[in-house]
Amino acid sequence: MIRDATAPPRDRSGDWRTVLFPALISLVSIIAVFGALAWWVTSSPQWPRVQAQFFSLGDMRAAFPRVLEGFWVSMQVWLTALVCIGLWALVLAVVRALRAPLFAPLRLLVVIYIDIFRGVPVLLMVLLFGFGIPALNLPGLPNAALFWGGVAMVLTYAAYVAEIYRSGIDSVHEGQWAAAKSLGLTEWQTLRYSILPQALRNVLPALMNIVVALQKDVALLSVLGVRDAVREAQIYTATTFNYSSLLVAAGLFLLATIPMARLADWVARRDRVRRLQRTQ
Repeated sequence: MIRDATAPPRDRSGDWRTVLFPALISLVSIIAVFGALAWWVTSSPQWPRVQAQFFSLGDMRAAFPRVLEGFWVSMQVWLTALVCIGLWALVLAVVRALRAPLFAPLRLLVVIYIDIFRGVPVLLMVLLFGFGIPALNLPGLPNAALFWGGVAMVLTYAAYVAEIYRSGIDSVHEGQWAAAKSLGLTEWQTLRYSILPQALRNVLPALMNIVVALQKDVALLSVLGVRDAVREAQIYTATTFNYSSLLVAAGLFLLATIPMARLADWVARRDRVRRLQRTQ
């Protein structure tokens, strides 16, 4: 039977074979790769000793309550720092976006601030703030290492987020500024009602990645002696000479960061679809 060349092609999108075969191929390849990797690792002569030191279920169960308690401390620091970073970075970005000559000194200060805090590693800032400022014993200020370590995280991450905000502000077309000026809006009103809403939508996927990175980096506060998840795991390791507690801490962080990473991917895909629809 000769098929008419002018007839439209048959829709095979609903064919079960077009869905099942790629899924089976993916599943088989995943099993093969990870199975080979597991065989390679477990075939090592030192694997039984490593398993006893890092994968002891008894030690994991014993360390879990203390590590979980420290993990809640980490999450509280993360949530508090997240809010402070978002607000402080927005202030920095708005000041740097002001175009009036009167604000030139403030813009210069913001540039210096961003250059300094982006140029120094986060861990070094945590050490300087966490140990240096409490040592000054300044009246009226707290001396807790947790507080100043959190301040160092906020100040450092705000420098990065401010640049993300600024890239979003710069991505807004110049015609928006001109249109707002023709309507008689002030520079602050233009930013608040026209520029910032568009800029924040443009940089939302990048901000989600910062959220995921911050969620992990709060573990740096353990160097100050803060009893977070990492510190509790280290204490258990020091008393039992078993490293399984570190895997418990790693697992708790994975349970928190993987959903956030998938949410960041979803936001990025949604933003990409929105941009494609806008160009059509």
